[in-house]
Amino acid sequence: MADAAVKANAPDVADAAAQELTDGFHLVIDAFKLNGINTIYGVPGIPITDFGRMAQAEGIRVLSFRHEQNAGYAAAIAGFLTKKPGICLTVSAPGFLNGLTALAHATTNCFPMILISGSSEREIVDLQQGDYEEMDQLAIAKPLCKAAYRVLHAADIGIGLARAIRAAVSGRPGGVYLDLPAKLFGQVMDAKEGRKSLVKVIDPAPAQIPSPEAVKRALDVLKSAKRPLIILGKGAAYAQADDAIRALVEKTGIPFLPMSMAKGLLPDTHPQCAGAARSTVLKDSDVVMLIGARLNWLLSHGKGKAWGEPHSKMFIQIDIEPKEMDSNIEIVAPVVGDIGSCVAALLQGIDAKWPTAPADWTSAVSKKREENVAKMAPRLMNNNVPMDYHGALGVLRTIVKERPDAIFVNEGANTLDLARGVIDMYRPRKRLDVGTWGVMGIGMGYAIAASVETGKPVLAVEGDSAFGFSGMEIETICRYKLPVCVVIFNNDGIYRGTDVNAGGGPDPATTVFVKGSRYDKMIEAFGGVGVNATTPDELKRAVNAAMDSGKPTLINAVIDPAAGSESGRIGNLNPKSVLGKK
Repeated sequence: MADAAVKANAPDVADAAAQELTDGFHLVIDAFKLNGINTIYGVPGIPITDFGRMAQAEGIRVLSFRHEQNAGYAAAIAGFLTKKPGICLTVSAPGFLNGLTALAHATTNCFPMILISGSSEREIVDLQQGDYEEMDQLAIAKPLCKAAYRVLHAADIGIGLARAIRAAVSGRPGGVYLDLPAKLFGQVMDAKEGRKSLVKVIDPAPAQIPSPEAVKRALDVLKSAKRPLIILGKGAAYAQADDAIRALVEKTGIPFLPMSMAKGLLPDTHPQCAGAARSTVLKDSDVVMLIGARLNWLLSHGKGKAWGEPHSKMFIQIDIEPKEMDSNIEIVAPVVGDIGSCVAALLQGIDAKWPTAPADWTSAVSKKREENVAKMAPRLMNNNVPMDYHGALGVLRTIVKERPDAIFVNEGANTLDLARGVIDMYRPRKRLDVGTWGVMGIGMGYAIAASVETGKPVLAVEGDSAFGFSGMEIETICRYKLPVCVVIFNNDGIYRGTDVNAGGGPDPATTVFVKGSRYDKMIEAFGGVGVNATTPDELKRAVNAAMDSGKPTLINAVIDPAAGSESGRIGNLNPKSVLGKK
């Protein structure tokens, strides 16, 4: 009887042995591939080390950074450039916390990004039993992103990632957190059932069509304008509705003002561009159409001296988020929908009889722009040694004009503020900078992702202080042999390198760095090309050589320590003591 029982059970044993199994590691990878996610930015470590190895083995590009915050910034800007969520992968607790700044940055700037972190097991975290890197990461992430999810069972990995993707890109894009406890990766299930559990996200960011009434109202207001202005924000650049936006601007003849990451939607040299007449058009316009731009601090909240208060301006605003309307002042013509659909609807209402912007207004804007450009020109051609900001930026301005397809990454205080006005852009999504928060440290993460996602050469122009936040990633640039040229405007400190310790002690002033630092030597340690440039001509030769060669290069551009101003152009935000110095 025993023999008979063994024989009866033998087929079951054979079936179990032949059963195809999968696990959490492979289900996450398969879910990525099913949804066209082919790049991961992150830092390996417990509990996600093997996941990175397996993803790489399955053909996903995995870029390992030296710090999670920089990997997060890379993922955030990847989302902006591709309209797909950039993926940042971190370890638990401290690694997760390092990635949170980038996640909040992505949400604030409306960049689609998913931060995925390994985490401790729920049963230990909930009882606070002291697990390795124990932390309730989901609770911490929730206030800083659009959505946050945790997956506890392998069968839910497909739906968890699908929800994260849709949340990141639908409506107003932003950051999403996905929590994957360590035990999830090792969970095993039937491979056939695993494949069935995966979800391919269909139409993750559906068009949101504006109402005809809203479109008509906006057109009526625009048609009534005597001094109209269009402001293009980075939301307009993200939309990739470039042809429609250009058609709207050119058919109406209205001057346009691009915010920094919208530069290049139309060339900054376009006859209708009012970038060099910003103060005039903000103050004197009577109807302002905002396309993917918010009336936040970057536009003085739509009021105050910058807008010529007291004023009776009327605002039209195109945005996908209804709550954005009336956030600071009354919006008389809100148009809610995705930018591509909204601009297309406006174009349908602009026929051959549409009145172009009044000639006296467009002429006044052109005159002011030409005056300001002519006033600036001699400053950009100076050959001062040591260099000042304008002399150095004048050189880079020409290089960018000659290489309009290169990606220009920019951060710093004076380095950012002055470059914004000096460096013209000619194509969309070629200028990447600090965004809404003005956060420092985006430079190397942005540069890496821009190179990886576009395949284009990158010119990153950094203040010496800003570079310090992400400078170790030059090793990452060298390791992956990316065509990135980093130019550091080195003036020995934050804002200026000439401050002194007011207390007279031996310590340097809080804003002063090591004098005569040679940042170019850093990249040489990793096999890259380092150049010390002390004149505009040396800077020009070094940048052109780097861009031609495609080799990782770092140029230490020596700037006069006295050049620059406190906090760049936003010194008014820096409180001063009313008591003065003692």
